[in-house]
Amino acid sequence: MVPSKWKLVLYGLVIVIGSLIALPSLLTSKQLEALPDWLPHKQVALGLDLRGGAHLVLEIDERAMQKDIEEEGLDALGATARRQSALQQSIEIVRRRIDAIGVAEPTVQALGTSRILVQLPGMQDPAAIRTLLGSTAKLTFHRVESSTAPSRSAPPIGTIRVPAPEEGIDYILQQRPMLQGERLVQANSGIDSQTGRPVVSFRFDDAGARQFAKITLDNVGRQFAIVLDGKVISAPVIQEPIIGGSGQISGNFTTAETSSLSALLRAGALPVPLQIVEERTVGPDLGSDAIRMGAVTGAAGLLFVLVFMTVLYRGWGVVANLALVINVTLTLAALTLLGATLTLPGIAGIVLGIGLAVDANVLINERIREETRHGKSAVAALTNGFDRAYATIIDSNVTALIATALLFWFGSGPVRGFAVTMALGIAISMFTAVTVVKSIMALWLKWKRPKQFIIGSLLPARWRGATPNFQFMRARFVGLGVSLVLSIASLMLFAKPGLNYGVDFTGGTIIEASAPAAMQVADIRARLEQANLGEVSLQQADSGGTTVLVRIQQQPDADASAQTEVAERAKAAILEVEPTANFDRVDIIGPKISGELTDAGILAVLFASIAMFIYIWIRFDWHFAVGAIATLVLDTTKTIGFFALTGLEFNLTAIAALLTLIGYSVNDKVVVYDRMRENLRLHPDVPLRQIIDRSINETLARSLFTSVTAFLAMLPMAIWGGATVASFAVPMVFGIVVAASSSVFIAAPILLFLGERIKHRPALVQEATP
Repeated sequence: MVPSKWKLVLYGLVIVIGSLIALPSLLTSKQLEALPDWLPHKQVALGLDLRGGAHLVLEIDERAMQKDIEEEGLDALGATARRQSALQQSIEIVRRRIDAIGVAEPTVQALGTSRILVQLPGMQDPAAIRTLLGSTAKLTFHRVESSTAPSRSAPPIGTIRVPAPEEGIDYILQQRPMLQGERLVQANSGIDSQTGRPVVSFRFDDAGARQFAKITLDNVGRQFAIVLDGKVISAPVIQEPIIGGSGQISGNFTTAETSSLSALLRAGALPVPLQIVEERTVGPDLGSDAIRMGAVTGAAGLLFVLVFMTVLYRGWGVVANLALVINVTLTLAALTLLGATLTLPGIAGIVLGIGLAVDANVLINERIREETRHGKSAVAALTNGFDRAYATIIDSNVTALIATALLFWFGSGPVRGFAVTMALGIAISMFTAVTVVKSIMALWLKWKRPKQFIIGSLLPARWRGATPNFQFMRARFVGLGVSLVLSIASLMLFAKPGLNYGVDFTGGTIIEASAPAAMQVADIRARLEQANLGEVSLQQADSGGTTVLVRIQQQPDADASAQTEVAERAKAAILEVEPTANFDRVDIIGPKISGELTDAGILAVLFASIAMFIYIWIRFDWHFAVGAIATLVLDTTKTIGFFALTGLEFNLTAIAALLTLIGYSVNDKVVVYDRMRENLRLHPDVPLRQIIDRSINETLARSLFTSVTAFLAMLPMAIWGGATVASFAVPMVFGIVVAASSSVFIAAPILLFLGERIKHRPALVQEATP
């Protein structure tokens, strides 16, 4: 029963090493510097929602890409290769541009086959980012044939019409460039010594220098245009031959513009234009608030669970709490080792994992109590308790892992961070809640050698006595009727007033602005209406009126770049009314991204339900699977109705909540189903109705206590977590209550109905028999 010494040593090493790896993430920068050099110093990486910064998704311009492919005459295979090459070149150039402006720890990586994910911690100037990343930076040098007023008429053959930086002028340029920008080897911003104005100095390579010298020699006295991405940025007159291979670009530039232009030229031109299809910006203040609120609510949830477990099981509750603390510590260590990013939904995942991690301990302790009540010796109670609880623990964890896997597959950004932390917490709980606790119990048993394994409690004796004998199936029609009425009402709420869809699914813009004092919401609303932004909604985001939330619907027939321009106009309108306003969060989602997210959300929920059905069918019987899925549908409709009733924003975080509740709901049913299967095997001649009632009564304490621990873990985040996690934490608290009640009053009656009507009782017994 007691693990071997080398296993105990191995367990201890895992805990100690994991604690040392997790330690830096719990320290401040000053405390981290004071650590000895031999200790780990790497902290878990924080997402942009926790430290502030910009998140952009760039997409290859499909029309330009297809035009290049057609011009090159490539076949299907060569088109694929051309696309991959263009994506990799674009990633490298984008990375060089970002390095040129000195952003610390940027992330630039491929996202699928045609997109690039860019994350810039600390970057708060979205306009500069767009200019830097959205420009193709194709630089060419042309001879100027003439200048004219803007016109739609076609220029002479062999020339092109290009707008000038000055208003009301177009340049007619020689169509064929005299020199290409790829010959540049250096570009720097500076100040012209004669005029004192910002300029960009450039230098060509040897071949470019020779071409430039010949061009300037042959065109002294003529105007020479420098064209960037189809626009003339400077058109100086060549005064004398330039033989040194260097020159200057001057114009009405600001210092910031010359810095950006020089960075673009140094990085080189993109092989194909890129479009910004998604943009999210988080201010540093909001990030620090999110860290503080996540830490406070997480600690409060942990404290609630620790107290509850101590009250429930006294000394063995303390042991379970020790395993829970080890679980959180090892989860942080795993995130650090994997280089995973911790997001605010990720913190929510850790908090929920706290509740789910003690489920195993509740199942084990209650099973040991039951074995002890049946007169088993201490060794037998411990052995049987772990053995019989283990199958239930595996089944419940697998269902939760199915939901998190689908969430990772279909999710994006912070939602994936939630899936990672949840999956790690669940996997690690198998070590902490089973292996560690079992070892401690076995060692105590060897040391004390008691006759019976008594697990005490601080609850009154009548609450922890013999198994109750409630006749739950007598109320089956009432339970099903109430559930159906609530689900139908939820569907009516879904139809009208409907869900409050976030921009993740509708496209558009969300701007969260704050000020030191209460803002004049009416004045801001009036100014936004005057800005001609389309459909705009404005609401206070806090009780003090210092924070407002602006939602701008997707502009008709507009891409993300047009939506970006609308967002800038909205910000300008807010600043006119409240000059001290800060923009804590700006989310801009293009129509293509929103459509894809909608499809992904629907598929994730659908596939999760199918996966749960298949797993329960394999592990139990198809009757059990039908009962679980039917209950799942009713639970899900009630949760959607809750969203419609409360007006909570239905976004990607809400999808995460739905998928998590799907896993949790099935998890809760598995506890009862596992006991039903066991009783079917032990009592084959007892009527199915009695088997179901008996199984529910025997697992009532376990089901109730596991639901309470998950509820207590999430409650602080639901109350104090703020708007960022409200779409996850609040429905999770509601869903936990719904799932706990539906296991008794819906799933079980459906199983009874199927067993009695189809008269499949012999098969049920056969499935339950080894």
